[in-house]
Amino acid sequence: MTCELWREWLDAYADESCSAEEKEGIEDHLRTCPSCAGEALARLQMKRATRAAAARYTPSPEFRLRVQNSIRASRKPIWALPLAQRMFAGAVALVLLACVSAAMWTRHAARQQALAELLDLHVATLASSNPVDVVSTDRHTVKPWFQGKLPFTFNLPEQGNSPFKLAGGKLVYFKHSPGAQLLFDVRKHRLSVFVLQEQAGVTPLGMGPATTRLKGFNMETWSEGGLRYTVIGDTAAADVHDLSELLRTAAQ
Repeated sequence: MTCELWREWLDAYADESCSAEEKEGIEDHLRTCPSCAGEALARLQMKRATRAAAARYTPSPEFRLRVQNSIRASRKPIWALPLAQRMFAGAVALVLLACVSAAMWTRHAARQQALAELLDLHVATLASSNPVDVVSTDRHTVKPWFQGKLPFTFNLPEQGNSPFKLAGGKLVYFKHSPGAQLLFDVRKHRLSVFVLQEQAGVTPLGMGPATTRLKGFNMETWSEGGLRYTVIGDTAAADVHDLSELLRTAAQ
């Protein structure tokens, strides 16, 4: 066995963790190898010095108790703090709560404002003598009309046996960005579908699907594939939801 292999056993020899047979073999080698013997002696001395230092600096029970008391003191609950510190902590908590509440209110107000603007576009379209730019019940006619006019594309649903009938579409601008407004008829009601490009700070309508009622109109809005869809109508909320489902299926 080479010296390199023997030296792998020196730590076990110094720790006295090897068997009697292994110890005998190591000592036989050490008697014939001055280099390994010097290395073994150095490791033995280091182990003994470490043990002596540990024994010398073992903390007393009194010292351990002081450390534990110090740790417990640093973990005092807020009600155990002096009055001034409790008042400061309470003031900080109130400021944080006020900031969070203000942010949530601002976001809600922005969302309601955006929905109100889309509702105004819907009402203006219904009052117009020319509500759409492209008049067709065929989705394969309406969708291509928007090509080159929008920086995105979208899919229209297959109406099939549904009660909805496509009436046409027009180009609209919302928050200075172009979008599509599609008109659908259901019974004697007309619904608008707005398809806008999702942009941070431009269409603050929220992330997930959401339904609401505003000024007597039912509305549903959601995000799909980087586009924001909003369905608006004065028909029943179930009709708005059913048309939304058709659009979601077409977008997937």
